[in-house]
Amino acid sequence: MHRTTLFFFRVLIICLMTACQNSTDKGGPWKKSSLLFEDKGTGDWQEKWMLDGQRAKVVNSEEGMELIAGPEHGNDTCHTVIWTKQSFHGNICIEYDYTRTDTTTRCVNILYFLATGKGDSLYPADISLWNDKRVVPHMRTYFNNMNTYHISYAAFPANEYSGENDYIRMRRYIPDNKGLDETEIEGDHFITGLFKPYETYHIHVYRHQDQIEMHIQHKQNEAEQLICKWDLTGIPSCDAGRIGFRHMYTRRSRYRDIKVWRIK
Repeated sequence: MHRTTLFFFRVLIICLMTACQNSTDKGGPWKKSSLLFEDKGTGDWQEKWMLDGQRAKVVNSEEGMELIAGPEHGNDTCHTVIWTKQSFHGNICIEYDYTRTDTTTRCVNILYFLATGKGDSLYPADISLWNDKRVVPHMRTYFNNMNTYHISYAAFPANEYSGENDYIRMRRYIPDNKGLDETEIEGDHFITGLFKPYETYHIHVYRHQDQIEMHIQHKQNEAEQLICKWDLTGIPSCDAGRIGFRHMYTRRSRYRDIKVWRIK
């Protein structure tokens, strides 16, 4: 082989190896085994999802499923959550493309997963049995009455414009546990530089026993990535339930190629 050709071949191999090492899609020690759920986001959302919120809109297009919260900041009727009709259990990976379609720097997006009601007669474990209690999606209805994991991302303080001061935060809701007090899990990230409006990010969220990781990768810029890790050892686990995307009032984003995997 010509020396110049051999040199460029070696450079190519090194570049490919570096790209693989930098990729956030490796999933740490976990491997995807079986596909449990899939939605490209281009068909009728009502086939696989149920919606909380009087004033929310869901728009399907070739670009994906856009979830649009109501327009009035401070009005709880304008919050929204879209939930999978399907429930999941055990160790899973949630994968999707995420694109912000708003430009605000107030309020949060949330991923809920393995969510159930607290299990009494008013709030049964199957949250579809009390959809009527979430027509107005007051935040307290969720953290007071659900067992679920919660990740805030593309997130800003609710009551002030915050510029680039975004954050990512993990919570574990425990019903009747003094509201949001003591739900926060150590491992916040601040001023991430991620989730720019109209730019697409590929997200993996892995839940394996007491370990949760969120892998974020810009679809066009390999250097723009982040891995968030949380250790929930000693905290009661959520082992089964639905997956939901929450937008506070005024927030909107698009989801595409949503998949849920069993991992091992």
